[in-house]
Amino acid sequence: MLKSCCLTPVNASFLVSQRPSITARKHGQMHHALESEKINTMQPDNLVSLKDDMTAFIAGHGMRRLPAYVSEEVPSVLFEEETSDSWKDFVEHAKAAGTPFVTMSEVILEKSDVSILLEQIRDQNFPDREAPEIEDAEYLVKHVGKIGYLQLGFAHQGVMFLFETATDWYDRFQNLMEAVTELGSIVVDDHDEE
Repeated sequence: MLKSCCLTPVNASFLVSQRPSITARKHGQMHHALESEKINTMQPDNLVSLKDDMTAFIAGHGMRRLPAYVSEEVPSVLFEEETSDSWKDFVEHAKAAGTPFVTMSEVILEKSDVSILLEQIRDQNFPDREAPEIEDAEYLVKHVGKIGYLQLGFAHQGVMFLFETATDWYDRFQNLMEAVTELGSIVVDDHDEE
């Protein structure tokens, strides 16, 4: 059974299905995924300074920040990054739409998140202690305490407009979590049939 992780956006439990990888959510086509990877390589492996810049820019435009995550269930339009500063255009669109606040969500990788992931990967790969997934998960340890995902949003005429950005390691973490979840559900489904 998959345990929920403790990534701390807004003091809430984190379930992998709530925050898909940015590449998967943004784009269904391969050329868009490659474009997204090109933009993400411009980002550092910790988005804390970007978050600080966003906070100052939002305040400078006379808007407030609301700490909230907008899930996939909410009707939304995803703003596509064209440059590493596209988030500024997004905030300016929010201002032009007359919104008084912008939602902001962040994900910080916690040590317990990596521990849970490693435990689940080891359980699913037992007795193979040399599985490549284990090495990928162990690589994430060096990112503990870093911000790997940011989401901005604003509501306009019943639709949420969203801007999302993530580090490469965050996408790797999401892919591993999704793989563990999918494998776990296959095992559970097979057991249910018996």
